[in-house]
Amino acid sequence: MSEAGNLGTESLETGKAGAYRVLARKYRPSNFSELIGQEPMVRTLTNAFATGRIAQAWMLTGVRGVGKTTTARILARALNYKTATVDQPSVDLLVPGEHCQAIMEGRHVDVIEMDAASHTGIDDIRDIIDRVRYAPVSARYKVYIIDEVHMLSTQAFNGLLKTLEEPPPHVKFIFATTEIRKVPITVLSRCQRFDLRRIDAGALVGHLSSIAAKEGISVDDEALAMIARAA
Repeated sequence: MSEAGNLGTESLETGKAGAYRVLARKYRPSNFSELIGQEPMVRTLTNAFATGRIAQAWMLTGVRGVGKTTTARILARALNYKTATVDQPSVDLLVPGEHCQAIMEGRHVDVIEMDAASHTGIDDIRDIIDRVRYAPVSARYKVYIIDEVHMLSTQAFNGLLKTLEEPPPHVKFIFATTEIRKVPITVLSRCQRFDLRRIDAGALVGHLSSIAAKEGISVDDEALAMIARAA
């Protein structure tokens, strides 16, 4: 396999002979400063957190692979940020907090991720509605991340609407969708919406070049441009 191919798939993990780690995982953004091309969203969230006007629900839209799930986890991390010196929601996440690693790995007990494509019915939403009444186990907020939310049935959307209208103060919802037009306006109107943009090819080439340098890989600019165009 060529070096350009290696760049797009796997890299030898330092200090572990024979152990490989997918670069997409190794360099997955873990804070807002690492999100490329989403500056408008980051500015809006920064202002909201600074003024204490934090929404109860967010709707993340965009094509597949644009980073909706990663962004949702970063937002959940920001909502539940806690360190030895900071105990409030924050967009400044450079210092890992108490809950950060578990949230970013999708295994925190108070951050519940659900794929609506395989949980489309009213019974799945009733389960959420029943559980939102209970306080978080250890975090500040109980956060529900529902991917492909447009796949929910009409009954499921109607069941969810009541909770969105009167959400408990300890609960936040983050929805993600590739088909925003299929989300009922009654649900959409109760969310702060962010349209995640595709990364500009030039910016992506620069990012890939930076990763290649960190990995000690020499890659032609033309090869990086081809990867960026195919991304």
